[in-house]
Amino acid sequence: MEFENIVFELDDNVAIVRINRPEKLNALNLQTIMELKKVFSLLKHEEVSAVIITGMGEKAFVAGADISEFKNLDAESGKEFALRGQEVFNIIEGFEKPVIAAVNGYALGGGCELALASHIRLASENAKFAQPEINLGLIPGYGGTQRLARLINHGRAMELILSGEQIDSAEAYRIGLVNKVYPQSDLLKMALELAKKITSKGQIAVKLAIKSIAFSKDKPLSEGLKLEAELFGECCSSEDFKEGTRAFLEKRKPEFKNK
Repeated sequence: MEFENIVFELDDNVAIVRINRPEKLNALNLQTIMELKKVFSLLKHEEVSAVIITGMGEKAFVAGADISEFKNLDAESGKEFALRGQEVFNIIEGFEKPVIAAVNGYALGGGCELALASHIRLASENAKFAQPEINLGLIPGYGGTQRLARLINHGRAMELILSGEQIDSAEAYRIGLVNKVYPQSDLLKMALELAKKITSKGQIAVKLAIKSIAFSKDKPLSEGLKLEAELFGECCSSEDFKEGTRAFLEKRKPEFKNK
């Protein structure tokens, strides 16, 4: 796959997607957004079991959107601008394979929103998070007002968005914004380790677990429980389920065929 602003590679069955604009601290311009859309469209059909998103270099994951593209926005074009980014981040959030954000530096504005759209967030010790759009007379437009408030304490999300406050990785971990924090030198290795741990499981169950958890975000508990039961039943019809239970009873490691 050839891209201008994204570097793509495979490590066994794990795809590593790097935002590659280090001279702009990996800021998201329109081209990068469209390349993200394309890469996830391609990965949907590739033989990969997990995706890691990170930034090129050690300074930034994604230090926001490219502000130079904001100057001529009005009400109509601004709405379209936001919807375009939301579409791509919705694709990432709804991806059937696990998506891990390895946040290796600044994750500001659109960068924080990209991390929020990922299923799991790991951070380096030097990572910084913020939704600083308020400083431009804006609000987050790529899902920040929605996903941040669903992920962490509602009041803390309100405070971060209204103040534009920047927090470090330790605070991000404390409030539940990230799952774990690692030294910069270990971040990608640990992200790969987690991805490969997940890919060693039955992938039918992984896909259906992602679907069930994602559904629960904005639905009543009763609807979530109904879907969970349906998906549990779907798992029970798989060969992986039969192999997993048989391996457990035989005290051996399961050999999943993802069928």
